[in-house]
Amino acid sequence: MLHLSAHRLIAARSDRRRRTGREFKRASRHAESLYREWRQRVRMGLAKLQGSYVELYRTTGLLRVHSPVLVPGLLQTEGYAQALLSIDARFRGVPDDAGEAAAARVQRSQVIHEPGHRFVFLIEEAVLYYQLGDAEAMAAQLGYLLTVGALPQVSFGIIPTATRKRAMWPKETFDVHDDTLVSVELISAEVNVTQPSEIALYVKAFEQLRSMAVYGAESRALIVQAIDALG
Repeated sequence: MLHLSAHRLIAARSDRRRRTGREFKRASRHAESLYREWRQRVRMGLAKLQGSYVELYRTTGLLRVHSPVLVPGLLQTEGYAQALLSIDARFRGVPDDAGEAAAARVQRSQVIHEPGHRFVFLIEEAVLYYQLGDAEAMAAQLGYLLTVGALPQVSFGIIPTATRKRAMWPKETFDVHDDTLVSVELISAEVNVTQPSEIALYVKAFEQLRSMAVYGAESRALIVQAIDALG
């Protein structure tokens, strides 16, 4: 009888270990789907990476983008994007197909003109002065911001450098797709956040950042100042 009880105890422990192992593997696979390393994603080049986002953008009704250091990807001109992607290719040690990738990035940006979407973009004023490419490329990029920021489906806000008593300090680059997904850009990976409580935290941060931004004529004045500074 004692021997039988011991056997059952060992069997139960073994079964728990198997279940725990399966659960761990499922959790690991789920974590891998949420944490995607750039080195894996850019292995085939940067051009193919651009197309991988098209479906996500097209199925998003409201896209909120906080980009504190760069012009948001959907608003980039080809010259600006090519300069940026070329730097990225060198940094990651992958083939420099920046020209093709930039063209693909501009092509995917056509989603802005498709019906059924709204976009809210936030940048820091300093983004207007971080020069990528030559002066001509920067002037074209800044000029395009004046145009795209006037579209009825686009809200384009700039947080002035001189903002006093900030409600929130600059955060990492992140996109909020409706209220179902947050995509966060790190140096090493893209992290996709799907937990409702975490998404709510990002939305709260976005709204606090948004409260400090200027829009319309005030944002256009900041862009024109940046264009004039190019000389």
